[in-house]
Amino acid sequence: MYRLQFASIFALAIGLALPAASFAADKPAAKTSESHEQHFWNCADACHNCARMCEACATHCSKLLAEGKKEHLETLQTCRDCASICTAAASVTSRVGPFSGLICKSCAESCKRCGDACAKHKDNPMMARCAEACYKCEKACNDMLKHIDK
Repeated sequence: MYRLQFASIFALAIGLALPAASFAADKPAAKTSESHEQHFWNCADACHNCARMCEACATHCSKLLAEGKKEHLETLQTCRDCASICTAAASVTSRVGPFSGLICKSCAESCKRCGDACAKHKDNPMMARCAEACYKCEKACNDMLKHIDK
């Protein structure tokens, strides 16, 4: 009797564990072709990297602003806003969400504006790296937008 109960519980546990193993995969379960989703994941990576760089650049700009360099108020603000938008875009696109196109259109535009603002200070290594990250993210978002089902 106890062996039968143990065997039933064991079988149930194995049955529950097998589907759960698919959730442990590095990438979400495929809804469409893997190559299609790869564009979303590439975009999510670029957005995440850009958000980190923009946060670092905003901190850098705040230090420059404290030193009296008032021209860095614009880049401080654009970097903070861009980081917030990129973070949201990374989250939505990583799960191939239905609003990926909407957030990526905004993200691409934000990255273009932030990159242009930081590029005005291209002699500053941090600002140049931020502009580069923004332009890479803008490109990744625009590439992903080409693969949205219309």
